[in-house]
Amino acid sequence: MLSPASTSAVAPTPGEEVTLDSGIKLQDIVIGTGAEAKVGSYVEVNYRGLLENGTQFDSSYDRKQTLPFSVGAGQMIQGFDVGVRGMKVGGKRKVTIPPELGYGAQGVPGVIPPNSVLIFEIELMSVK
Repeated sequence: MLSPASTSAVAPTPGEEVTLDSGIKLQDIVIGTGAEAKVGSYVEVNYRGLLENGTQFDSSYDRKQTLPFSVGAGQMIQGFDVGVRGMKVGGKRKVTIPPELGYGAQGVPGVIPPNSVLIFEIELMSVK
């Protein structure tokens, strides 16, 4: 589990990379102006998932379908969930996730190698 300090919402300035205590790195590309994603929020995001070498392994854009989930409910890998917190609707953020907060030692066979650093480009579409 992450300590409360490592999961609190952080809002870096555009272009600035902030590293949380957990090792997650956040870099806001665009600061949104709408509602803020918090624990308990139901959100919809668009995203691209990349390996550290730049290989794309997933994309909601390619499926032309947003990804809905409840923040803090354990529906997503921990690093992705934490990375969305503090974003505002319309915002875009790059989230770099260490292996232990992604898919860890098991990875995803045939898709994500074990112990992979994951990079997500996330766009927050809605918060309810």
